[in-house]
Amino acid sequence: MPDKWYQNWFNSPYYHILYHQHDNAEAEFFIDNLCSLLNPPALTKVLDIACGRGRHSVYLNKKGFDVTGIDLSHSNIEYARQYQNEHLHFYEHDMRHLLYINYFDIALNLFTSFGYFDTEKDHLNALSSFRKALNPDGILVLDYFNSAKILRNLTQKGIKQTEGIDFHITKKVEKGKIIKSISFEHDGKSFNFQEEVAAFYFEDFQRLFKVSGFEIVNYFGDYSLNKFDEITSDRLIFICKKANV
Repeated sequence: MPDKWYQNWFNSPYYHILYHQHDNAEAEFFIDNLCSLLNPPALTKVLDIACGRGRHSVYLNKKGFDVTGIDLSHSNIEYARQYQNEHLHFYEHDMRHLLYINYFDIALNLFTSFGYFDTEKDHLNALSSFRKALNPDGILVLDYFNSAKILRNLTQKGIKQTEGIDFHITKKVEKGKIIKSISFEHDGKSFNFQEEVAAFYFEDFQRLFKVSGFEIVNYFGDYSLNKFDEITSDRLIFICKKANV
């Protein structure tokens, strides 16, 4: 069975080159604002779901929390493990499968690390795993792009140059997914990758959360935690708690 697009792309070093602007400073700014909002005590148990190379996890650990990062990408986890310590651990793990039960105080799913799967069942399985991993008073923070704004301003073709590489990017919408094709040449070789992310709207998340046993407590439109506006906001950030089911 061939690998899914996210297995290939997230394991590639070129993913990190293309998105280099999403750096530690951005991660730390967002985490600082979340901590001001949630005010978690020292050694709060945090699960960073789809942690990538660990930029959020490492900073959370520096702020005094007990952090577990999980990611499907072997190369990302190998990279992140250089930062491990007594209160910071990383595991190669699929978010759709349960890792812990009733253990974490906060679960984070950041930088549109959701919406990748082919079926609603898979998305619900992931949310169900998030819910089961949290203790009864646990909080989920899910950070997604604002699909409404993206679709309204969709640029079909473009070139992004970084580190001497011309990334040729085309975008389209197909079967409810925003599909981004990325092609480039480097060191005499041609590369082609693809991203396929569900164009979930606010109403879609309302339904998914309800079915999977979450209740929306608050929501925001950017990393400064300003109010969400469907037309202008870049992000759609949810704060959820376990619903009484």
